[in-house]
Amino acid sequence: MSSQMIPAHGYIWPERCHNPKPHLERNLRGFGDHLPFHAPWENEWHGSVFAAFISGSYAHLLALAAFIQQNHLLYCLKGGDITFTAKVEAKDLLRKPTIKWFKGKWMDLASKTGKHLQLKESFDRFTKIHTFEMHIIKAKENYAGNYRCEVTYKDKFDSCSFDLEVKGLFSDSTRQTHNQKHQYYRSKQSMILNEIDQNTTTEKIAFMYGITDLRGLLRRLKKTKKEEKKSEAFAKRLEPAYQVDKGGKIRLVVDLADPTVELKWYKNGQEIRPTPKYIFEHKGTQRIMVINNCQINDDAAYSVSAGEEKCTTELFVKELPVNIVKHLEPVKTTVNERIELECEVSEEGAKVKWYVPTGVRSRYRVKSEGTKHWLIIDDATKDDTGTYSLMATGGTTEAKILMDLQSVTVLLGQPLKLNCEIYPGNIPGRWYKNGQLIQPSERLTIIHRTKNHSLDIESSTIHDAGDYTFVPEGYTQTLSAKNALWANSADPPRVHLEALNVQDNTVVIVAGNKLRLEIPISGEPAPRVVKKYIYKTPALNWAHGLFQVILDSGNRVRAETFADHTCLTIDIAEREDTGNYKIVLQNEAGEDTASVKIKVVDIPDAPEAPLVTDVGGDWCTMTWEPPRYDGGSPILGYFIERKKKQSSRWMRLNFDLCKETTFEPKKMIEGVPYEVRIFAVNAIGVSKPSEPSKPFLPLAVTSEPTMLVVDDVTDTTVTMKWRPPDTIGAAGLDGYQVEYCIEGTDEWILANKELIEKTRYTITGLPVEAKLLVRVKAINAAGASPPRTTQHSILVKEVIEPPKIRIPRHLKQTFIRKVGEVVNLVVPFVGKPRPKVNWLKEGQPIDQTINIRNSDCDSIMFIRKAERKHSGKYELSVQVENHIDTATLDIQIVDLPGPPQAVKIEEVWGNNVALDWNPPKDNGNAPIIGYTIQKADKKTMEWYTCIEHYHRTCITISDLVVGNEYFFRIYSENMVGLSESATATKDSALIVKEGLQLKIPEYNDRDFTEPPIFTQPLINTFAVAGYNATLNCSVRANPRPKVIWMKNKITIIDDPRYRMFSNQGVCTLEIRKPCPFDGGVYTCKAVNDLGEAQVDCKLEVKG
Repeated sequence: MSSQMIPAHGYIWPERCHNPKPHLERNLRGFGDHLPFHAPWENEWHGSVFAAFISGSYAHLLALAAFIQQNHLLYCLKGGDITFTAKVEAKDLLRKPTIKWFKGKWMDLASKTGKHLQLKESFDRFTKIHTFEMHIIKAKENYAGNYRCEVTYKDKFDSCSFDLEVKGLFSDSTRQTHNQKHQYYRSKQSMILNEIDQNTTTEKIAFMYGITDLRGLLRRLKKTKKEEKKSEAFAKRLEPAYQVDKGGKIRLVVDLADPTVELKWYKNGQEIRPTPKYIFEHKGTQRIMVINNCQINDDAAYSVSAGEEKCTTELFVKELPVNIVKHLEPVKTTVNERIELECEVSEEGAKVKWYVPTGVRSRYRVKSEGTKHWLIIDDATKDDTGTYSLMATGGTTEAKILMDLQSVTVLLGQPLKLNCEIYPGNIPGRWYKNGQLIQPSERLTIIHRTKNHSLDIESSTIHDAGDYTFVPEGYTQTLSAKNALWANSADPPRVHLEALNVQDNTVVIVAGNKLRLEIPISGEPAPRVVKKYIYKTPALNWAHGLFQVILDSGNRVRAETFADHTCLTIDIAEREDTGNYKIVLQNEAGEDTASVKIKVVDIPDAPEAPLVTDVGGDWCTMTWEPPRYDGGSPILGYFIERKKKQSSRWMRLNFDLCKETTFEPKKMIEGVPYEVRIFAVNAIGVSKPSEPSKPFLPLAVTSEPTMLVVDDVTDTTVTMKWRPPDTIGAAGLDGYQVEYCIEGTDEWILANKELIEKTRYTITGLPVEAKLLVRVKAINAAGASPPRTTQHSILVKEVIEPPKIRIPRHLKQTFIRKVGEVVNLVVPFVGKPRPKVNWLKEGQPIDQTINIRNSDCDSIMFIRKAERKHSGKYELSVQVENHIDTATLDIQIVDLPGPPQAVKIEEVWGNNVALDWNPPKDNGNAPIIGYTIQKADKKTMEWYTCIEHYHRTCITISDLVVGNEYFFRIYSENMVGLSESATATKDSALIVKEGLQLKIPEYNDRDFTEPPIFTQPLINTFAVAGYNATLNCSVRANPRPKVIWMKNKITIIDDPRYRMFSNQGVCTLEIRKPCPFDGGVYTCKAVNDLGEAQVDCKLEVKG
């Protein structure tokens, strides 16, 4: 019978292909090369379920369903070979993809390669296809199961799964049965093809091509081009599947075509909200959901909707295998002993399975704590002998329990019998006592019958107590037992507290844990109960506190009594369980009592809310009281946390325990309210947090005031001035506090009872000729700043200071105002004591319409409505005792000028008229700067302006209309404006028609040439450093002169600090931001062909 395998091929391509995602071709190939017959569905079957049964050279390929995309089911003969092939198209891949083969859910087959399993891979450079093969050699029955192939490239993923069943060789009857099934399925397939609904798309295409088998239909469908509908919402969708390790992090990324569309994420149809586990990120058009700390319950289907469109994916959470860290150890014990099998695994809370020999399951207790697991047998019997094992997902461990002889206790003089059974039977052995060989005697009998061995002692003595061992000949196994004897006499009860092995009979337990306190007891004969509480012998009574009797069952705190010991059990220890526990043991021989102190320790109580005693700019000082209850263990220290008041996140301030009850938090933000809280720590753990402190605001005092100087001193007062602090901070500045200390004393006296906001203050009521120091503090909500103190003592005595008038710059020249305007002149001066001020106008007292107001530092002249009579030179004198300083102010009140005089027509010729007039009598107290000439036709008498701003007193009006008769009038103009009225010509000028002869008078040309003459000289000027200064003069010359400016006889040429102007004879020199070095003698020189002229002035620059 041939053992060759028959090939069965099935290619499945992914439904969605997104380059450069690897495409996984499932080619499941595992059988021989011969078919005894041709099945109508032998061709490719896309996405179907198929199976292969092999018996010798026969193979039945059964179609179980059509167009159902499920796992593939393969059958293989036991002891046969099978090969699975996966092909990955790598045209767009930059490197080789990663492929993994799995059995079951997570068993990686890469670690199982060997004699029966081989993995191979190859690469075709022409077709750019990676081929991965898995060979199973000489398959066994346990090779059956579900297999999966996964391929990954960067963040792309694809997978394929299939089932394998391993069958034994078929008998003739079995083969016949399968032949019948084969004929049935062939007829069944024909029925399926005939019963296809003709309304379906598949049926229409099949009849169009005349296809009767579905595989041929699929081949044609595969050749048709599929047009994928382009998503309007997603530029890039989610991948079909993602994989992540348990406890890891995964990022699900989509790319939106429209970033403004609303996006929602779902898990198994339930909307996901942002939490610390699910974090949503925006990056351009990308929308990312990050899942942190992935667990098994995160293994689910996820979807994201953008508007009306949705894309889905599936997340696989790979659970790491649980490995055995500490294996079970064999146990050798005796009957009635307590047995514990301990094992440790790699993960906390892992699920494991225990396997025990046949027996009563209720006798075994299983316990786990963290990564450790125990199997407990309280009272061991011979039936517990056997192999015990524990199985985890990453391995198994096992151990054997061997049972020795049962320990025996007898009374003195009573017979002693030790028995054991040895398998197989008829094996001789020897008995030993305390390691010494035992020989038979009259009192001691050794019996061996088949598999039973016994040792009998008729009447036991005190010397028979010891360890007895039976050793079979030819075996290393030994059986042992203990024999204890006591005399048959009255023995008072006794409590053996020394067995606890604790100091001062004090047992310490952590609150919340279970306490099981076992204390050995003894007594003979059996005690009798003398109280109303009935216990097993020996009689025992547990009492706690004020004779509170502890019952034997049913409560959290209970007492249990056994033959040789008593047990006190507290299921969940509480603080109230701390105290002295009294044991009362009674029998006929007497009574025994003992006390055990149980101390329940716990974490300490939360401390009281801390108190913030002092606050700075970025720090504070806090104190607190220790907790009322320390948990029964000394307080080791404290942890401190703080948070912003509006925040909910607490931040730990110290990682080393704070031993004291004070702490100074630092690095806080000024102006932000904070809260602090305390944790107490003892040897058991950390307490609950205290209540938060009252909110406090870190605020810093300002820096000290600056530039503290003496502003004024009199016989009884001292005036100080200063500038604000350089650093103020978030608390702002409330005001200043001024203090002074008289020389020879240490007492600082507060000068101002209330805070002042100004930076100037006068200290009054001081003794004459006293010396004192003055200091100033800036005050805000955080307190007083460091003081600024005067460097030297101040003598309280008024000092005479000669007066000095400081005339403002605009008053050094003529002060011009119009009639009716307000005149308000402020002239500052200095001098001590207060100077006497006097005003004169041209040597006479000033008019009563002029108001004068004087102060300590200035004098103000105020004229509510200026008149022309207020013009003139005013002299201001300031006197301190014999010292006098004077200054002169020139005030000019200007008004509109009067009309011109004697306007007349000098001559009329052609269309021209010559006019002449005289200046007005009243120039308005200002120079006439021009005239405005108007004309009017006699017919209409509408006036039109001929020329404005005309400087001469004669003019010729041209371009008049012939035949018209004109009148003329003239307005005068000064710096205030035009005169209120105009002077008109008395006669009219008639422009005669052509043909008339005009006799032109002869005129001699006047010679206008002249050498340069300065009509306005330079004047001495005072300038302030940093402010531009100008020097002005006017010159008349014809032809136009060349103007040269000189400083200290040196010509000024191309100096950027100077600008020179010349406009209609007015020469100006502008000095930009002069300094004291720019002072000196400045000269303006004008030169033409007829001569030259120059003027000088002195410029003084004050800092």
